Amino acid sequence: MDMFEDAPGNTPEYTVSELSGAVRRAIEGEFGHVRVRGEVGRVMVARTGHMYFDLKDQRDVIACVSWKGQVSKFRHRPEEGMEVIATGRMTTFGPQSKYQLNVESVEPAGAGALMAMLEKRKKMLEAEGLFAAERKTPLPYLPEVIGVVTSPTGAVIRDILHRLRDRFPRKVLIWPVAVQGEACARQVAAAIEGFNRLSPGGAVPRPDLLIVARGGGSIEDLWGFNEEIVARAAAASEIPLISAVGHETDTTLIDYVSDRRAPTPTAAAEIAVPVRLELLTWLDGQGARLSRALTSGITQRGQRLRDLSRALPRPDSLLDRPRQRLDVASDRLPAALTRTVQARRVALSEAAGRLHPSTLRGMVSGRRDRFALWQGRLSPALLRAVSDKRNALDRRADRLSVTPIRREIAQGRRDLDQLAQRFEAAAQRQVSGWADRLAGLDRLRETLGHKATLARGYAVVHSDAGLVTSKAAAEAATGLEIEFADGRMKIGGAAPKKAAKPKPPEQGSLF
Repeated sequence: MDMFEDAPGNTPEYTVSELSGAVRRAIEGEFGHVRVRGEVGRVMVARTGHMYFDLKDQRDVIACVSWKGQVSKFRHRPEEGMEVIATGRMTTFGPQSKYQLNVESVEPAGAGALMAMLEKRKKMLEAEGLFAAERKTPLPYLPEVIGVVTSPTGAVIRDILHRLRDRFPRKVLIWPVAVQGEACARQVAAAIEGFNRLSPGGAVPRPDLLIVARGGGSIEDLWGFNEEIVARAAAASEIPLISAVGHETDTTLIDYVSDRRAPTPTAAAEIAVPVRLELLTWLDGQGARLSRALTSGITQRGQRLRDLSRALPRPDSLLDRPRQRLDVASDRLPAALTRTVQARRVALSEAAGRLHPSTLRGMVSGRRDRFALWQGRLSPALLRAVSDKRNALDRRADRLSVTPIRREIAQGRRDLDQLAQRFEAAAQRQVSGWADRLAGLDRLRETLGHKATLARGYAVVHSDAGLVTSKAAAEAATGLEIEFADGRMKIGGAAPKKAAKPKPPEQGSLF
């Protein structure tokens, strides 16, 4: 009985690989294509580009894998804590004796999951400082070239171009992109980076301002502008950027990182350029203000000049005091010279009285003895000095050359010629300045004189008693004579006698 119990039965034997393959075929045959809803657990991307993550609910966990080609097609990359619906097929991994879900696509499980993922991404970018106000660039007041990133066939680009044409026509460069779908984020980011790579002054002009625009839509339609790649590209843009995605109530991540948010694409065009007619009106107003200011300034300065000219003294009065001082000095000069000569003569007489012939002879004799002593020493000293100088001259004669001396003479002659020319030019300028100043003083004299006043339409009334300055004096006069710029005219009675010129005082009469 023991022998029969130990004998093998009719149960077939499997190798480990055969059993693992059978399990794999059973699972793949039963669950060929499934959709699983759950919360994303840990997420890991290998260096090869494959993605490994977990799907879990309250009780169980399923391991998921997506190959590199599948990951590149994901519209929404799974993130930890995100509730998704994963579509794929069940398979097994024999080396670890586990089953797993090969995920081909991932979709957020409703708008709530999208908003949760968006809020998480928003907090991450805000923590990096991409939303900070100090990093935003001011928009140019009047850009020459505007770059627009949008779909070339939608109504958005037509609205932008129409609004720019109405307000202030500018050059527009359009970078066509997909504004929704899987390719949206990559194309928008590439367009922003492409505009920034353009060289200023190149064949294609570099825009001064960028507008990223799209019409309204659901959160799924606008999701491409919530992608991290788009937000980072907008934040890294060196060109000022206006985001005009969706309607006024729609908000995407690019709105937070852009330099300015517009509620609509049409509003973005209004923000980009001012109204040309308003600028022309403002310029006209500024021109009128400038003209009024110039006219007023010239009028005030002219009046001030006329007021100052009335306070200037007459040219003759400026010379009265110097002329008088000259007369006084000329009267005192002969007496001063006489006194000086007398004082010097007295001093000479006093000095001559102290001189005696014996003193002079003693001084001459002492000087003669000293000269005789020096004469005996002088001849040998002169001979030695001459010999030394001749030897020194012989030593230096070999080194002397006439060429440097001639060169210095020529340079000195050129310098002298230049100084003579400068002196002549300076003299001419000084003489010209004096002539201009004299002409100006003469014009001032003519302006301040009564002849210039008569030339402006005024007249002087004379009578036999002198100038007539009142109505009563005119009525009392027996005859009047009116002096105009070109002559005089008599009115009634005898012509008044001309007043005799006062006789100039003789020199020295004041003293």
